[in-house]
Amino acid sequence: MDGLKKLILLTIGWIFLVLGILGLFLPFLQGVLFIMIGLAILSSQSKRIRNFLKHIEERHPHLHQKMELWRERIRNWFRKGPS
Repeated sequence: MDGLKKLILLTIGWIFLVLGILGLFLPFLQGVLFIMIGLAILSSQSKRIRNFLKHIEERHPHLHQKMELWRERIRNWFRKGPS
């Protein structure tokens, strides 16, 4: 069961990253928002992503605050389940 949860989180995280990259070029997707959500999800599973986010935190603290907000919302969503 734990492996399935990890696979689902990785899949969702990568989907958000791909949507974010597409959103950088398509006007109807919020690229940066999707990238931040994808990174927040993936950071729970990848040390490399956590290190990258630490670097972002040091260089751009305002972006890090937004990402932490999304990470907490995602954690709460998984704890409670979808509404």
